[in-house]
Amino acid sequence: MNRREAINRVALVFGGTIIGGQLFLEGCTRPATKDVASLFEKNQTDFLGDIADTILPATKTPGAKEAGVGEFIPVMVRDCYTEQDQKTFMEGLTKIEEASNKKYSKNFQQLSAEERTALLIDLDKEQQEYQKNKKEGEPNHYFRMIKELTLLGYFTSELGATKALRYNPIPGRYDGDIAYTKGDKAWA
Repeated sequence: MNRREAINRVALVFGGTIIGGQLFLEGCTRPATKDVASLFEKNQTDFLGDIADTILPATKTPGAKEAGVGEFIPVMVRDCYTEQDQKTFMEGLTKIEEASNKKYSKNFQQLSAEERTALLIDLDKEQQEYQKNKKEGEPNHYFRMIKELTLLGYFTSELGATKALRYNPIPGRYDGDIAYTKGDKAWA
């Protein structure tokens, strides 16, 4: 290979990287639907935080609400979900309130911790049955989306990664054969 050919190849690779990066960044700018934008209202963010905190409550480690999962979920729904999934998610929030009112005659946020847990266990059983019988192309169950976003938001947050998982801020060499003792935390 001569110098001219090498320079052409480097320019092609470098130019493709710049163009590809620009396309990637532009792909993340699609506007949110009107319904999903309302998730940024304080009461909806608190509602999502309370649901997330029921899924991952504070124990020896901070809970999901303290880790900011209620603020994380709307951003992910707005930026990463298709319009159909956004619609399913928003309808699901209404269904949670309806289920709460039907079962306990109170809004979700007025329920005790035990009542919240019992309600979400029922919704989890419902989503497992739905997922088992789901046809290709149908959206995921709204409660599955909430659970997935709760786990993602919690374990990628600073609190989740440093308090709930084993965290090494300056990792050393890779060692694929680390002994595991029952009860050890997973690595962040």
